[in-house]
Amino acid sequence: MTKLEHLYGYCGQSPWLDNLTRASLHDGTLARMVADGIRGVTANPTIFARSITGSHDYDEQFSALMAAGKSVDESYWELVISDASQALSLLRPVFDGGDCVDGFVSVEVSPELAHDAPATIAAARWLRQRIDQPNLLVKIPATAEGVTAVEALTAEGASINVTLLFSLSRYAEIIEAYLSGLEKFTANGGDASTVSSVASFFVSRVDTEVDQRLEALGTDEALALRGQAAVAQAKLAYRLFTEQFSSRRWHRLAVVGADVQRPLWASTSTKNPEDRDTRYVEELIGPETVTTLPEATIAAFEDHGTMARTVDRGLPEAAELMLHLAAAGIDMAAVGRTLEENGIAGFEKAYRDVLADLTASALTSGNTRGRGSKDPSR
Repeated sequence: MTKLEHLYGYCGQSPWLDNLTRASLHDGTLARMVADGIRGVTANPTIFARSITGSHDYDEQFSALMAAGKSVDESYWELVISDASQALSLLRPVFDGGDCVDGFVSVEVSPELAHDAPATIAAARWLRQRIDQPNLLVKIPATAEGVTAVEALTAEGASINVTLLFSLSRYAEIIEAYLSGLEKFTANGGDASTVSSVASFFVSRVDTEVDQRLEALGTDEALALRGQAAVAQAKLAYRLFTEQFSSRRWHRLAVVGADVQRPLWASTSTKNPEDRDTRYVEELIGPETVTTLPEATIAAFEDHGTMARTVDRGLPEAAELMLHLAAAGIDMAAVGRTLEENGIAGFEKAYRDVLADLTASALTSGNTRGRGSKDPSR
């Protein structure tokens, strides 16, 4: 048994791969990882941009799309949909064989829509129509406008991966959006058992931002708090999850087949070279959660990772740490807003860069309509 299989079988945590490339689909790498215990795949604009621009695997399809009169925007989304559809088919046995708990592949709407709720809703509907598979999760950033979109789409029966969560206050809003959306869906006769959702709570980026602020303060008290905020906040997020999904309100939904919106730990690779490279996996293991892992973190965890239920250990200490951070002048809500803005900006840049690269490629080949056509995901 691999450690990934142990995570799921004994700890109740689902390990998902935080990457998707055409090469891994075609050479059997992703299939082997699924056989070794990977139970889902997440992708984002940066991952797709890196995959498309970093290889020649897409050249033939892109040339054919351009020759058929597609715009660069339209062609980009066709490349994404092609990869996602193959991954969804590969993961479908996991979905079908596990009571629809795992086997998901996430595809994100255009990051340029992050602050436009109606456009996000329209883009999510378009993706669901184009990728008509039950194990698709449409990824939506947890902006204020994203909260509105999550509730509206859940009320339509859409399965959503809420991404770029960095604060407890926003997470509470996302839980409320999911519950309210489910209540509307079931009130209109919808089958709650067909709806799935995860809330992607980012981890290592929180430590990076908080530690920079603590180092800027420079006091002994502030420096002693470094490297602790991310795990503490995630543990408190898990406590909020268990509280909200054990309430009477939740039980009224559970009895008609609703599934909890599992916390998903994202950004689990360490950024500080002094940290243990598996710490963000090891310190957040627990039932009804998902952990997303890049290949390097998977290899490290299989090699020397330790396994124990840790996600709900040390909750009083986690709460106390938040008080100490506040006393030192660290506003965790402000940290969350900064990271949300940076996350959106990073995805927007990756998205625009890949479109620029594809445009240059099309111009070089002399076969393009340019970027004049409307982005179909809108």
